Formats: sequence, structure tokens, C-alpha cells
Amino acid sequence: MNTANLIDRRKIVDWLGIAPFMIFAFMFLILPTLYLVTGAFFNPAGEFTFKNIADLAHPTILSAYWISIKVSVASSLGGAVIGFMLAWAVVLGGLPSWIRSGLLTFSGVASNFAGVPLAFAFIATLGRTGLVTLLLREWFGFNLYGTGFNLLSFLGLTITYMFFQIPLMVLILTPALDGLKKEWREASEILGASTWQYWRMIGLPILWPSLMGTTLLLFANAFGAIATAYALTGSSLNIVPILLYAQIRGDVLHNPNLGYALALGMIVITGLSNVLYIWLRSRAERWQK
Repeated sequence: MNTANLIDRRKIVDWLGIAPFMIFAFMFLILPTLYLVTGAFFNPAGEFTFKNIADLAHPTILSAYWISIKVSVASSLGGAVIGFMLAWAVVLGGLPSWIRSGLLTFSGVASNFAGVPLAFAFIATLGRTGLVTLLLREWFGFNLYGTGFNLLSFLGLTITYMFFQIPLMVLILTPALDGLKKEWREASEILGASTWQYWRMIGLPILWPSLMGTTLLLFANAFGAIATAYALTGSSLNIVPILLYAQIRGDVLHNPNLGYALALGMIVITGLSNVLYIWLRSRAERWQK
């Protein structure tokens, strides 16, 4: 058997190895996306139209997009700030190594803890009869809901989203912090730079693409979430994923094509966020090589 035939067989084996993933991605990601995009330009009778796209300008739909964007921005910024502080503490803060391993293990689990279980956990903790709510009232005489707080609101949903946003920030930013070379810090100290000058002129500029890119990823992660929001707030908070779910399921006007248009708008927003994330990530990786 010559070398060319051996290489060809190896290529066939390699392609067979990734074939299940490619089939899975095509059936459950690419094909449904194409179906949604094309469905946004047709009416229930199968006629081509731009009416579904024009209906996105309806005040109710614009309000849903605006609320979704605000929740996503608030949870991504909160997750980015707190996640950065946690990652910095375990990587550069001199904490024991077992804290780092424990935090990363927890982050790996918590970043995927969402949906109905997460909503139930927050209701059982911060709901009107939740454990923390009762403890604050019985032990400290503090009525949490007397301050105007409501778990089934913008603030409550933002706090709930931050439960998985913070761990995701920790997981993605930890390698970036590990990529800061000790030689850079030592060189700055030799040249007489203070700690603030090092971070302002070296550390943060290097980390900036990673910070911005991960924040955009958190935004996209929150913008497309539906299970947690629906289980927590039901239909009391008008966000795009819940409005989309209602249209496709038929609770309101049963107009699935309008739902496809809503999904197209979400795809555009999350797609732009992910494209910017990939671009910023590629810039950040230049310093980690």
C-alpha cells in the first residue's frame, strides 16, 4: 500500500469521526435556523410577505426587545464585574490552590444550572415565602418585599441570570489571567512602574479584548434564555423569548410566522454579539501565544 492511499484512508476515517457531530449540528442547529429565517418571510398561507418583519415595529414587540436587552446588559455587566473579581482573586490574589480548584469546579456546574431547577431554587430562596426572605424577617426584622423588591420582576430576573453568568465569566477569564506573563510585571517594576501603572498601561489593555468579548458572550447567553425566565416570571415580564414562545405555541394570536420573525431578530442580535466575541477573542489570543 502506497503512502497516498494510506493518507486518503486516514482522511476518510477522520471525516467519519466528525460525521456524527456534523449531522447533529445540521439537523438541530443549521436546518432549524434556516427554517426560522425563511418562515419569517411567509404568511400562514405560504405567500411571500414582509409583513412579519414590519410587525416587529409594533410597540409591544419593541418593548419586549428593549426589556430583553436591558436584562441581558444588566446581567452581563454584573456577571462580568463579579466574575472578573473572583477570577482575579484565585489566579493573582495569592489564595490557596484548593480554593481555585473548588471555584472552577463549582463554576463548571453552576454555568450550566439553568431552566426550571434554577427558577425553583430562587423561588425557594428569595420568593415571598423563601428561606432567606423568612430568615431576614424572623431574625433581623427586615421585610425584603417591604422595600419593593420582587423576584418576579426585572431586578429579580437579572439576579437569577447572574447565577450562571458569573461562573461562565470565571471559566472563560481564568485562562486569560493565567496568560499574563510574570516577565511583564517584573519588567514594569524594574522600570519603576507602580501597581496601578502596570494594570492601567499593561495588564488591562492586554485583558481588554477578553473582558469585552466575554461580556458580549454573556449578553448573548442571557438574551436567548427562555426556560429560566418562563419558569420564574411566567408571562408577567414581557421579554422576547417568552413572546416568541407564546406566538408559536398559540397562546395569543397563534401566528407562528410572526414568531419566526421574532426569532430572526434574536438571531441577528445574538449573532452580532458572537461575531464580536470571536473577533475580540482572536485578538486576545495573540498575547497568550
